[in-house]
Amino acid sequence: MYIETADVREITGPLILVGNATGAKYGELVEVIMAAGEKRLGQVLEVNEDRALIQLFELSTGMGIADTRIRFFGRGIQLGVSMDMLGRIFDGFGRPIDEGPGIIPEEKPDINGNPINPSARAYPQEFIQTGISTIDGLNTLVRGQKLPIFSGFGLPHAQVVAQIARQSKVIAGHSAEKFSVVFAAIGITFEEANFFITDFKNTGAIERAVLFINLADDPAVERIATPRVALTCAEYLAFKQGHQVLVIMSDMTNYCEALREVSAARKEVPGRRGYPGYLYTDLSALYERAGRIKDKKGSITLMPVLSMPEDDKTHPIPDLTGYITEGQIVLDRGIHRRGIYPPIDVLASLSRLRDKGIGKDRTREDHADWANQLFSAYARGKEAMELSVILGEAALSDADKQFLKFAEMFEKEFIQQDENENRTIFDSFEIGYKLLRTLPVQEIKRIRPEFQKKYLEKSK
Repeated sequence: MYIETADVREITGPLILVGNATGAKYGELVEVIMAAGEKRLGQVLEVNEDRALIQLFELSTGMGIADTRIRFFGRGIQLGVSMDMLGRIFDGFGRPIDEGPGIIPEEKPDINGNPINPSARAYPQEFIQTGISTIDGLNTLVRGQKLPIFSGFGLPHAQVVAQIARQSKVIAGHSAEKFSVVFAAIGITFEEANFFITDFKNTGAIERAVLFINLADDPAVERIATPRVALTCAEYLAFKQGHQVLVIMSDMTNYCEALREVSAARKEVPGRRGYPGYLYTDLSALYERAGRIKDKKGSITLMPVLSMPEDDKTHPIPDLTGYITEGQIVLDRGIHRRGIYPPIDVLASLSRLRDKGIGKDRTREDHADWANQLFSAYARGKEAMELSVILGEAALSDADKQFLKFAEMFEKEFIQQDENENRTIFDSFEIGYKLLRTLPVQEIKRIRPEFQKKYLEKSK
């Protein structure tokens, strides 16, 4: 039964304060009916006794206090889901924007789903191949993992996530499983939206993907709804249809800014840097909807993208995200300035679940040793780079010079790859071993002798 009231007390921008709304609930969907019969949708932001504060999804232009009625639906925002969503493009609320037919839903879940119960979780495992060596080889993405990308304004994270979206697949026993991508673009410009849509269509990746596009000039409430809509779609594909789903959300900084905007409109006491005090809780409620569930074939793997203001890792958004997720992929401005793509800082990046997704029967038995040796050699090479800047290359030892050369080659041959280059994990192994063969044998200390004999020495 609907609650309806005509007691509109105040209209300020997209906010409407109404009375006689006893029974209204936080997050409830409402319909605002204007004098001429025009209808607009909104959502309850706050409830206090019989009063409710409503945020419109559109502008309040043309509304009058005396001739506007509010109808409460008694439910939150729902998303109609079906397999027909694959290959389609929607707005931030899940409405088709690609001129295709409407979706005939199989069910209509509320977008405010619950995080996965810890007791029902299955441990993330199985390697996901992205085609990018620095991720696949060294900071491996694992099925069911939450692995954010820490970027900065002006860095090519859009190109990186577009490449991941079109190239990713689950490798189980070296055979591909069915795989879907749910891509949520949050608060992006029209040019960025056009880039993503064109890239997905031109490469054919759209056939296995669902796109949700929220533009920068769309309402803040839609920006807050977009990641929830995307995760609701992903839950249907993963846990009802058995798909391995990769969810990419770009840019979560825009989501958090919208959250701060709505919090200020509600006159809440601000927390760090003006963000609401519940930012950690809100982000964790989103991120923890990803994972694997016992006795369910499907999984949700999450890669949120964060543009760090001033490249500051201590900013509340990356800081809190780091507490919730299992590692991070860091894009570095210095590497980007040297013309290297993707500009991934290998040493600052981390995948805490790497060892759960690699090894015999997943990637290869020598993967962990190989990755540890590359990390060690590159770290020593970077130290040699810093010393050469201070003291000059002539002051370096012969070993340091070798590691310096290794680090330069590592960036040019291993990190550097074309936007359309889709490397298999075995391609990455071969490139890594090729670089390690330039070092003295006595410096290879992290690869077991049997693996050195089998893989490192075979092409000498």
